[in-house]
Amino acid sequence: MKKNFIFLLAFSLFLAVSCGTYSFTGGSTGDAKTIQINTFPNNASLVEPTLSQKFTLALQDRFLRQTNLTQTNSGGDLLFEGEITQYSIIPVTATAQQTAAQNRLTIAVRVRFYNRLVEEDNFERTFSFYSDFDANAQLTGSVLENAYFEIFERITQDIFNAAVAKW
Repeated sequence: MKKNFIFLLAFSLFLAVSCGTYSFTGGSTGDAKTIQINTFPNNASLVEPTLSQKFTLALQDRFLRQTNLTQTNSGGDLLFEGEITQYSIIPVTATAQQTAAQNRLTIAVRVRFYNRLVEEDNFERTFSFYSDFDANAQLTGSVLENAYFEIFERITQDIFNAAVAKW
């Protein structure tokens, strides 16, 4: 038993040392030390008052959790800016009575990314995702928060992948 524990401990240490430069987030920020994420205003035709702030905070949180970058308000090595271009709610499935059974909230965000250290990494792209919810539910409170969580998780991960994971 003690022999197995020692072997497992030694093997774990070997793995930790041999994976020295591996990033579990899959991203590489290169020589960048700072990140600047400007507020993403809501320019969609349907405006949800708190969406801009919540999305911007979700994107900031993604990069601060998954990198060792320091956030700055100006002059960041990596810069994100853009706007929310779509916020729409449409029916996606129907009942036998020809009414909606489910609705879909879709959010799209136009992102401009600037890497001041490696300019060929710069891009401008639109990222979008959706969340389906019961048509009888009001898109408020926990229903809205759950939809935001699902959408922001996907969009911020896609932005992260495009910017630092090069996917």
